[in-house]
Amino acid sequence: MTGESVTRRSFLLGSAGLATTVLAGCTTPQQPRMVIHADPVVDTSIYAAMYGPKDDEPYPLPAIPYQKIDPRFYRQMVPNPTGERAGVIVVDTASHFLYLTYEDGQAMRYGVGLGRAGFEWAGRGVIQYKRAWPRWTPPDEMIARQPELEPYSSRNGGMEPGLKNPLGARAMYIFKDKEDTLYRIHGSPEWWTIGKSVSSGCVRMINQDVVDLFSRVQNGTPIVVLGNAAVAAAY
Repeated sequence: MTGESVTRRSFLLGSAGLATTVLAGCTTPQQPRMVIHADPVVDTSIYAAMYGPKDDEPYPLPAIPYQKIDPRFYRQMVPNPTGERAGVIVVDTASHFLYLTYEDGQAMRYGVGLGRAGFEWAGRGVIQYKRAWPRWTPPDEMIARQPELEPYSSRNGGMEPGLKNPLGARAMYIFKDKEDTLYRIHGSPEWWTIGKSVSSGCVRMINQDVVDLFSRVQNGTPIVVLGNAAVAAAY
């Protein structure tokens, strides 16, 4: 294995901090232009480690059967197609990709799943704060539709963290102009929803991937969400 391969393997598997200073606050709304690049050839031998069990978590994560997921949704470094500067998260809802941009025209790309809430907000904001193994409190509107969720309401303290919690191992909370958008990037035990649109949730990631993203970003990280009204209307 060459030195370059070792570096790439370490970067994909490990926790890499951003080389640039992340800017807090919002910028002028503008939709970045997405430029399509061919997917790079990735060393498939790293996937067993990338999506293997994580026993060092408070709630150990089981291995993901990554062979059952379309390989284009695996975590991988790609040419940056977003037009954004380094240190920005871009969620491309049309393609079910999330990008974290880096220097030298590169971006870490993750596959995501989207629920109805994942299409309800688009624009520019910031990761106001992030939580490891968060509690889940469904909004009152959801509880009105599904009264069986009342035990997990904010009045009752929400659902405790764990492998069955809909927010998974990590959650990142998006604000715009200091207001909560109610839009989240979060983990999910339902790995089979990656690359698909499902009935609930915002931007959901494989738990191993959301743990990786969580380690790479800080509070105040800028985020751009590209809306897709046509897909949202299809629900």
